[in-house]
Amino acid sequence: MARHAPRHPRKSAPRKTSMTETPTTPQGPQPLAFAALIGANVALAFGPWFVRLADTGPVAAGLWRVALAVPLLIAMSLASGWRPVRQLTGLGLGLWLMIAIAGVSFAADLASWHFGILRTTLANATLFGNSATLIYPLYGFLIARTWPSRTQGLALLLAAIGAALLMGQSYSLNPRNLVGDLLCLFAGLLYTLYFIGMARVRDTMAPLPALTLSSIAGVLPLLMFALALGEKVLPDHWTPLIGLALCSQVIGQGLMIYALGQFSPLIVGLALLTQPVVAAVIGWSVYGERLGRADVIGAALVAAALVLVRRPAKVELRSARHDQPA
Repeated sequence: MARHAPRHPRKSAPRKTSMTETPTTPQGPQPLAFAALIGANVALAFGPWFVRLADTGPVAAGLWRVALAVPLLIAMSLASGWRPVRQLTGLGLGLWLMIAIAGVSFAADLASWHFGILRTTLANATLFGNSATLIYPLYGFLIARTWPSRTQGLALLLAAIGAALLMGQSYSLNPRNLVGDLLCLFAGLLYTLYFIGMARVRDTMAPLPALTLSSIAGVLPLLMFALALGEKVLPDHWTPLIGLALCSQVIGQGLMIYALGQFSPLIVGLALLTQPVVAAVIGWSVYGERLGRADVIGAALVAAALVLVRRPAKVELRSARHDQPA
């Protein structure tokens, strides 16, 4: 949760930061941070489409999503000034543990969700797989030891109603879907754990190096999952997997990890609901899936929730600027 700036801040000498550290500003999130958060979810919403187009197993598709992105992420990190030989030696054991937890959690999240999609309805998979929408904000409230404000509570209510409308009549609880539902719900829990770990890493490291290290940590677990399930690992056509790696891992997760260092868990969690909206548009444009009135109303409620939850940050920003001495 955001903290109010003190009325009479003490003057202190500026501290030098390295390329692995996240620059902090007393003004709050950077101007383009919210656009990056929304852009991340738009890019991530294309992931299931690429998985459907891939000719490998679903878990193997997750493997190539991460593995193909790693060389590009390393090159981008080095170009941004990251010096791994010199800077990684100074990382503590706790930070290495957080990176490992985040990487393995993300790998298990992809494996569980992709595998669960085949055993339940797409609506159920989307609903349970994005359970981090509510779990991650609850984690933020527990850490801050506070209840949500009236505006935040209203935003959560609007988001919940919007999500229910987006699911429409296709949501169903069926014994035949039980295994798939549980796998997708487990994936949502793992995605929350990934967010928690990466938020801790982002306290010290810049977005690109953090994403690079967590992606490297997830390659081997995904390979082991795919082999254990007996999936087809090597594809005949690479185009969908390259698109999956660029769109979901490099662009989507890159922008998401950047946004994790800028916003509270509540804003990040609610922004995840933009993914079902974009997925519905993709289904309409590519597969001719009809968008009903409930879908449009649900998307509008999600947008209203995001506007509401952004208002306190802007008020606090104006208050902090007003309190600063001339």
